[in-house]
Amino acid sequence: MMTMKRISIDPITRLEGHGKIDIFLNEEGDVANCYLQIPELRGFEQFCVGRPAEDMPNLTNRICGVCPEAHHMAATKALDALWKVDPPPAAKKLREMFYSIFFATDHTTHFYALGGPDFVVGPDAPPAERNILGVIKKVGMDIAGKVLKMRRDGHHLIKLIGGRPIHPNWGLPGGVSRGINEEQRKEIEALGRDAIEFAKFSLKVFEDIVLKNTDYVSLITGGVYTHQTYNMGTVDANNRLNFYAGKTRIVGPDGKEFAKYDPKDYCKHIAERVEPWSYLKFPYLKGIGWKGLVDGKDSGVYKSTPLSRLNAADGMATPLAQKEYERLYETLGGKPVHHTLATHWARLVEVLFATERWVELATDPEITSSEYRTIPTETPEEGIGCVEAPRGNLTHHFVTDERGILTKVNLIVGTTNNNAPICMSVKKAASGLIKKGNVSQGLLNMVEMAFRAYDPCFGCAAHSLPGQMPLELNLRNPQGEIIQTLSQFVD
Repeated sequence: MMTMKRISIDPITRLEGHGKIDIFLNEEGDVANCYLQIPELRGFEQFCVGRPAEDMPNLTNRICGVCPEAHHMAATKALDALWKVDPPPAAKKLREMFYSIFFATDHTTHFYALGGPDFVVGPDAPPAERNILGVIKKVGMDIAGKVLKMRRDGHHLIKLIGGRPIHPNWGLPGGVSRGINEEQRKEIEALGRDAIEFAKFSLKVFEDIVLKNTDYVSLITGGVYTHQTYNMGTVDANNRLNFYAGKTRIVGPDGKEFAKYDPKDYCKHIAERVEPWSYLKFPYLKGIGWKGLVDGKDSGVYKSTPLSRLNAADGMATPLAQKEYERLYETLGGKPVHHTLATHWARLVEVLFATERWVELATDPEITSSEYRTIPTETPEEGIGCVEAPRGNLTHHFVTDERGILTKVNLIVGTTNNNAPICMSVKKAASGLIKKGNVSQGLLNMVEMAFRAYDPCFGCAAHSLPGQMPLELNLRNPQGEIIQTLSQFVD
């Protein structure tokens, strides 16, 4: 009888939320199977039921302290649809400007603090050095100062516009609760121009540290971190990338358009399933069907990441980002690019786009208009709101009674969209890197790099309860000794 050896990476690091990876080796020491397990349950979809719908922009932004602005905006747009109200043009521009500021700030966090240490410090560096402090030590305080300024400016403006630096309380059905004046507009513009320079600087950092290192380029383009899947992203009327509004576009592994639809029609194209070993749902393309955790055109698995958005779009809507977009594809052999680690590069292209769009909107003559809300008058029924969160497409779907009390809530967040490919990436990396039982700390970190490129937020994504909640309770006497252990569904 074959025996299995289990290697656990618990907890996995540099992500939002909690998780672990169990790798099972066969008798030869090769990977027989690998599971990414998320042991937390948030359950926002259920405990929001029975609440007034207008609470949702402020309630759902508590799902995550890293990207509350994404949930705030998706929920606000869902309320627009719920009350059948169209915000005035100034409100839409204010929202998109606010969202662009958030996007640039959030992506900066991931590149320098979460994903960057793997490249800046190195995948084989000691764990104690693979963090933001290790990055600062490697690149110097001057660069660290630029990063901290970008983060400080972003959160300052988020507070100035949205009311709070972490959990905004600004969005309302039909618009926003307040606008900006000319003095505030000038400050937003000035800091946005600084942010454009920071984005250009970050792309230069990536070029110097990653693209000029042949080992890193080989790591990015090698088969260990490559998957042939469908790609999802939001595009404008010209099929250019947009974070705030547009249609959802899905392209196949060959880069050809597979579907393009209004977010309100997502149920016609996306289905969800559950597996007993995870609290995360597994979305897939209805038009293809669920074939399991496999690659290829015949599999309904899709990605929704910064790289996926670039793959799904025909270009960028701002000039500097368009040049970087073209450079990325020229360097990596043309569209689409399926190298998971190239997501880090795509994320920096998106930072540049977000900062350019930030300044475009800050200099729009209408941005200081006092017409920033249309009062709803319709009876609520059902509303769907969608934005591109930094981690992927984010959908909020609300159903209410005639009083606006929620009767059904469904959330599909970026990490949920990416659940299947993350699991596939982790298993492929483990299988490609671990041979004949040879396991090192560096190799295990390289397995983690497979999920880290997705910038996952498992706290946001953990919605499904398979029906068996693992629980272990230790009863201790006054001396701290365990006198009885009660457990259910614990191996």
